[in-house]
Amino acid sequence: MNFTLKVWRQKNAQSQGRFASYEAKNVLSDMSFLEMLDVVNEELITQGQEPIAFDSDCREGICGMCSLVINGRPHGPRRGTTVCQLFMRHFQDGQTILIEPWRAGPFPVLKDLVADRSVFDRIIQAGGFVSVNTGGVPDGNAFPIAKTVAERAMDAAACIGCGACVAACKNASAMLFVAAKVSHLAALPQGKTERERRVLNMVRTMEEAGFGNCTVTGSCEAVCPKEISLDFIAQMNREYGKAILKNAKARLAKSDD
Repeated sequence: MNFTLKVWRQKNAQSQGRFASYEAKNVLSDMSFLEMLDVVNEELITQGQEPIAFDSDCREGICGMCSLVINGRPHGPRRGTTVCQLFMRHFQDGQTILIEPWRAGPFPVLKDLVADRSVFDRIIQAGGFVSVNTGGVPDGNAFPIAKTVAERAMDAAACIGCGACVAACKNASAMLFVAAKVSHLAALPQGKTERERRVLNMVRTMEEAGFGNCTVTGSCEAVCPKEISLDFIAQMNREYGKAILKNAKARLAKSDD
């Protein structure tokens, strides 16, 4: 299989980028998209050219590092699939493939296809954790959890923090990511102690980072490689509303004293 690649090249965060064309020849249909880029890079190195910079790590669809927009769609044309699990047989022989980094203000491009998504780390640091001293590994039956609750928590915990939801959203909203992290911990007994503080801090950090508002277009769910449901955004909104009311009541009670 042969392809024409139009790849975004950008020297650093301060320079202007542009698209450059490359030929990917004799590509095996069973190659993953990243393996195809590896082959192209080997050819570029052989020719004395600078290879294309892109992120990758696990290459098993669980880390979220392979953040590429392929033909205008984050993670490419396959639903519920990360770039590292996207195979070249999913493209037509001779096809032109457009490859870009995430396009969002809070995700500045560092080089070529590499975007800085460290803002997600700051959101997690703001509240996406359980701060109680858990000691050793607890017995599996120490905290009885209903099967439906456990399954819903696991559905939210499936989020790998890749940022495809932000890249697909016309408002560059991070609501699906934040909602997944908030909903995951709020559902479990270990996370209920600080659920109000968690949602307030994470939403505030998200807003300070410059992410846009959610207008429920569904584009985030459509491109999420783990198919996180929009229902979690509704759950986070409920968590946020309850936290606001609880804080307001606490302030009112304090003023009355």
